[in-house]
Amino acid sequence: MNTQAIDLAAQWIKSAGKAIALTGAGVSTESGIPDFRGASGLWSRYSPAEYATLGAFLRNPGKVWNMLAELESLLDAQPNPGHHALARLEHAGSVVGIVTQNIDGLHQAAGSRKVVEFHGSNRTFTCLGCGARFERDAVRAMDKLPGTRMPRPTGCERPARPPSCILKPDVVFFDEMIPQQAVAASDRLVAGADLILVIGTSCEVYPAAAIPAQVRRQGGKVIEINLVPADGLHPDLLLQGKFGEVLPALASRLLA
Repeated sequence: MNTQAIDLAAQWIKSAGKAIALTGAGVSTESGIPDFRGASGLWSRYSPAEYATLGAFLRNPGKVWNMLAELESLLDAQPNPGHHALARLEHAGSVVGIVTQNIDGLHQAAGSRKVVEFHGSNRTFTCLGCGARFERDAVRAMDKLPGTRMPRPTGCERPARPPSCILKPDVVFFDEMIPQQAVAASDRLVAGADLILVIGTSCEVYPAAAIPAQVRRQGGKVIEINLVPADGLHPDLLLQGKFGEVLPALASRLLA
C-alpha cells in the first residue's frame, strides 16, 4: 500500500468542503458477494436480457426467481472493514454520504446513514398488483415463491389488479428507470461536492458512472480506490488495493 498516496488522500479530504463517495460491486466482494459481471458472477450464467428485465419477470416470474434465489446469499453477507471505515468517516463528517450501485444494504448494516441506493435493494419487495411493500422476513414467511401469483398477501391495502399478486424485489431491472427519488437524492448529494471517492466500481453503468465527471466539472477532485483501475476514469489520485485495507488505512489517517 502506498502510504504517501494515503497521506495525500487524507489531506485532500480534510481540506474538502464536501466529500462524497460512489461505490460499486467491488466493495462487497470482500464480504463474499461475487461481482455480477465477474467470471463467477450471475451474468456469466444467466443472460441479463432473458433474466434481468421487468419484461422477463412479468412473462415468467418463476423462471426469473430461479436466478433471483441466488441473491438470497446476499442477505447472509456481513459488512467488511472497508464498509465500517467508510461509516466512521461519515460519522466524523469527513464524508457527507454515499451513492451506491449495490443492492445488498451492507453500507447501512455497517452504520452509514446517508446512502442513496441507485439500483434499489433486495431487502424489500413490492406487490405489482396493489403496490404494498413487504420486508424480506415477511416474504420469507409466505408459503409460496415470491415470484409466483398468489392470493392478496396480508398487508395489501386495496384489491390487486388482477386479483392476485406478484411480489417483485425492489431492485432496478435492466429495462427499468432509476427511481426518481434516488436520482433526486443523488443530485442533492452531488451538488456542491468538491471531492469524490470512487470505490469498487468500473464506472461503466450509467447514469451513476457520470457522477465523477460531474464532481470534476464542479472543480472537484476524484480519488479512485480500486483493486483494478477503471478504464477511462482518469482520477486525480489512485489508491490501488483492496477496499477492506485501503479504507481502514485512510480512516486511521483522518481520524487519528
